[in-house]
Amino acid sequence: MTDHALTPEIADRFARIALAHVAKEYPNKLDHVLTGPGDAETPRALHPIFFGSFDWHSCVHGYWLLARLYRRFPDGAEAAAIRALFDDAFTPAKVEAERAYLDRPSSAGFERPYGWAWALMLAGELARHDSAEARAWFGAITPLAHAFAARFTSYLPKATYPVRAGVHSNTAFALTLAQDYADAVGDAELARLAADKAIAWYGADADCQAWEPSGDDFLSSALIEAECMRRTLGAEFPAWFARFLPRVAQGEPASLFTPAVVSDRTDGKIAHLDGVNLSRAWCWRSIAGAPPAGDPARERALAAVGPHLDASLPHVAGDYMGEHWLATYALLALEAG
Repeated sequence: MTDHALTPEIADRFARIALAHVAKEYPNKLDHVLTGPGDAETPRALHPIFFGSFDWHSCVHGYWLLARLYRRFPDGAEAAAIRALFDDAFTPAKVEAERAYLDRPSSAGFERPYGWAWALMLAGELARHDSAEARAWFGAITPLAHAFAARFTSYLPKATYPVRAGVHSNTAFALTLAQDYADAVGDAELARLAADKAIAWYGADADCQAWEPSGDDFLSSALIEAECMRRTLGAEFPAWFARFLPRVAQGEPASLFTPAVVSDRTDGKIAHLDGVNLSRAWCWRSIAGAPPAGDPARERALAAVGPHLDASLPHVAGDYMGEHWLATYALLALEAG
């Protein structure tokens, strides 16, 4: 397998990609319910921070990517541009406008659960920074993070069933990111709820057939579930994983080891399949660390990473349908493990 690593040069490239779209207002696909003519507003009027990147959640995780790269490479070529962007974005007034949007009666389901999870992931990343400016950004965004954490703590107890689709509604992905935030900020209640729900939803799963990908997936529904349970179960994960995917050492199910084919990267839904490849690389790399050295499942997992990255890493930019979001998943894959 090629040693795909996050280098300063790749970090600078990803930062430039994100800086070019997080403040690009149009084209824009709003998740916005109109209850009357007065609700017809522009993206920037509705969301003074997260108005770019084609849609709200992509803008949020574009900011996460920039925050992550700023922490990893504080002297990177785009560090000054990131600081200027964040100083302008993360002000109490703008954060309050984003938070107040959630108070609209028609916003109860806004971005559930994908956008919720990415908003928490962004806050959790800022919480990990040591610099004075980043502490100020985290302080400013905290009310918005608390609002989304409260939505999770209200929603999870009544969510009887998981959502296993490989798109935004996937619940394993949302729990994975929520757990990351809870760990970063010490939110014990959210951590407990997320772990309990993961076990209730997925703890008994076995012999996964992995009928994927569907035509517009960007997540591997099988592997993101496994990654969620890896974070949840700790030392108990290898035994669960051996039941969940019992034939990994034989390269089965073959679908999980075969990169998705992307026939048209100008088609926003078909372009999702580059995300399948990048998210599989992320999950395989993370999961590979659980089995002991020499375990055939570990070797199979690691061997699957390179082909998936090779299939889609060259395409994180080029057409806006992928460019407005794919670098985030590439970063997750390159940092995993």
